[in-house]
Amino acid sequence: MTLGLDTRLTLLAAGLIFLLALVLGAWKYHGMRTSPDHLAHPYVDIAHRSALMYAFATLLVSVFVELSDWAGAVNATCAGILVFFFVAAIGSYIVHGARRDTTNQFARPDAALRVSMIALTVGEIGAFAVLLAGFVAGQLV
Repeated sequence: MTLGLDTRLTLLAAGLIFLLALVLGAWKYHGMRTSPDHLAHPYVDIAHRSALMYAFATLLVSVFVELSDWAGAVNATCAGILVFFFVAAIGSYIVHGARRDTTNQFARPDAALRVSMIALTVGEIGAFAVLLAGFVAGQLV
Protein backbone atom coordinates (compact mmCIF):
# COMPACT_ATOMS: atom_id res chain seq x y z
CA MET A 1 0.00 0.00 0.00
CA THR A 2 1.30 3.42 -0.92
CA LEU A 3 0.04 6.26 1.23
CA GLY A 4 -0.27 9.77 -0.11
CA LEU A 5 2.17 12.40 1.10
CA ASP A 6 -0.72 14.17 2.83
CA THR A 7 -1.47 11.01 4.81
CA ARG A 8 2.17 10.32 5.62
CA LEU A 9 2.63 13.86 6.95
CA THR A 10 -0.51 13.57 9.06
CA LEU A 11 0.68 10.23 10.47
CA LEU A 12 4.05 11.80 11.26
CA ALA A 13 2.25 14.58 13.12
CA ALA A 14 0.28 11.98 15.08
CA GLY A 15 3.49 10.22 16.05
CA LEU A 16 5.21 13.44 17.09
CA ILE A 17 2.23 14.52 19.18
CA PHE A 18 2.19 11.08 20.83
CA LEU A 19 5.90 11.39 21.58
CA LEU A 20 5.20 14.80 23.12
CA ALA A 21 2.47 13.18 25.24
CA LEU A 22 4.99 10.66 26.56
CA VAL A 23 7.44 13.42 27.48
CA LEU A 24 4.63 15.37 29.14
CA GLY A 25 3.74 12.21 31.08
CA ALA A 26 7.26 12.19 32.51
CA TRP A 27 6.85 15.86 33.51
CA LYS A 28 3.50 15.02 35.09
CA TYR A 29 5.05 12.12 37.01
CA HIS A 30 7.82 14.40 38.25
CA GLY A 31 5.22 16.87 39.49
CA MET A 32 3.29 14.11 41.25
CA ARG A 33 6.45 12.72 42.82
CA THR A 34 7.75 16.05 44.11
CA SER A 35 4.62 17.95 45.18
CA PRO A 36 3.36 17.76 48.77
CA ASP A 37 -0.12 16.71 47.61
CA HIS A 38 1.28 14.26 45.01
CA LEU A 39 -0.52 16.06 42.18
CA ALA A 40 1.04 17.67 39.15
CA HIS A 41 0.03 21.23 38.35
CA PRO A 42 -3.43 21.10 36.71
CA TYR A 43 -2.12 22.44 33.39
CA VAL A 44 0.69 19.88 33.29
CA ASP A 45 -2.00 17.22 33.70
CA ILE A 46 -4.16 18.88 31.04
CA ALA A 47 -1.19 19.14 28.64
CA HIS A 48 -0.42 15.44 29.08
CA ARG A 49 -4.00 14.29 28.62
CA SER A 50 -4.72 16.61 25.71
CA ALA A 51 -1.56 15.50 23.90
CA LEU A 52 -2.67 11.88 24.25
CA MET A 53 -6.14 12.77 22.99
CA TYR A 54 -4.87 14.89 20.11
CA ALA A 55 -2.38 12.21 19.02
CA PHE A 56 -5.23 9.80 18.49
CA ALA A 57 -7.43 12.50 16.97
CA THR A 58 -4.65 13.19 14.46
CA LEU A 59 -4.45 9.48 13.72
CA LEU A 60 -8.19 9.55 12.98
CA VAL A 61 -7.72 12.61 10.77
CA SER A 62 -5.09 10.69 8.78
CA VAL A 63 -7.70 8.08 7.86
CA PHE A 64 -10.04 10.75 6.52
CA VAL A 65 -7.14 12.36 4.64
CA GLU A 66 -6.26 9.05 2.99
CA LEU A 67 -9.85 8.21 2.04
CA SER A 68 -10.85 11.72 0.93
CA ASP A 69 -11.62 12.32 -2.73
CA TRP A 70 -10.14 15.83 -2.64
CA ALA A 71 -6.73 16.79 -3.96
CA GLY A 72 -3.73 16.11 -1.74
CA ALA A 73 -3.14 19.82 -1.24
CA VAL A 74 -6.67 20.33 0.07
CA ASN A 75 -6.38 17.36 2.41
CA ALA A 76 -2.93 18.41 3.62
CA THR A 77 -4.14 21.96 4.25
CA CYS A 78 -7.13 20.75 6.26
CA ALA A 79 -4.99 18.32 8.25
CA GLY A 80 -2.43 21.07 8.81
CA ILE A 81 -5.08 23.41 10.18
CA LEU A 82 -6.28 20.73 12.58
CA VAL A 83 -2.76 19.80 13.71
CA PHE A 84 -1.86 23.48 14.13
CA PHE A 85 -4.75 24.08 16.51
CA PHE A 86 -4.14 20.79 18.35
CA VAL A 87 -0.49 21.68 18.94
CA ALA A 88 -1.32 25.31 19.79
CA ALA A 89 -3.73 24.13 22.48
CA ILE A 90 -1.16 21.74 23.94
CA GLY A 91 1.42 24.53 23.79
CA SER A 92 -0.79 26.91 25.74
CA TYR A 93 -1.32 24.25 28.41
CA ILE A 94 2.44 23.68 28.62
CA VAL A 95 3.02 27.41 29.09
CA HIS A 96 0.45 27.61 31.89
CA GLY A 97 1.89 24.49 33.50
CA ALA A 98 5.45 25.82 33.35
CA ARG A 99 4.46 29.26 34.63
CA ARG A 100 2.07 27.83 37.21
CA ASP A 101 0.14 31.05 36.62
CA THR A 102 -3.44 29.78 36.64
CA THR A 103 -5.59 26.76 37.20
CA ASN A 104 -8.23 28.07 34.76
CA GLN A 105 -7.18 30.13 31.74
CA PHE A 106 -10.81 31.14 31.20
CA ALA A 107 -11.18 32.72 34.64
CA ARG A 108 -10.06 36.08 33.24
CA PRO A 109 -10.19 35.77 29.43
CA ASP A 110 -8.73 38.59 27.38
CA ALA A 111 -9.48 39.56 23.79
CA ALA A 112 -6.63 37.40 22.47
CA LEU A 113 -8.07 34.31 24.12
CA ARG A 114 -11.53 35.04 22.72
CA VAL A 115 -10.17 35.52 19.19
CA SER A 116 -8.05 32.39 19.52
CA MET A 117 -11.04 30.33 20.60
CA ILE A 118 -13.15 31.61 17.69
CA ALA A 119 -10.34 30.82 15.24
CA LEU A 120 -9.87 27.38 16.80
CA THR A 121 -13.58 26.60 16.60
CA VAL A 122 -13.98 27.74 13.00
CA GLY A 123 -10.68 26.21 11.90
CA GLU A 124 -11.16 22.80 13.48
CA ILE A 125 -14.82 22.36 12.55
CA GLY A 126 -14.33 23.77 9.05
CA ALA A 127 -11.21 21.74 8.25
CA PHE A 128 -12.71 18.51 9.48
CA ALA A 129 -15.99 19.18 7.66
CA VAL A 130 -14.04 19.48 4.40
CA LEU A 131 -12.23 16.19 5.08
CA LEU A 132 -15.47 14.46 6.01
CA ALA A 133 -17.10 15.74 2.80
CA GLY A 134 -14.11 14.41 0.85
CA PHE A 135 -14.55 11.02 2.51
CA VAL A 136 -18.26 10.99 1.66
CA ALA A 137 -17.52 12.00 -1.94
CA GLY A 138 -14.83 9.37 -2.33
CA GLN A 139 -16.23 6.46 -0.39
CA LEU A 140 -20.01 6.77 -0.20
CA VAL A 141 -21.19 8.58 -3.31
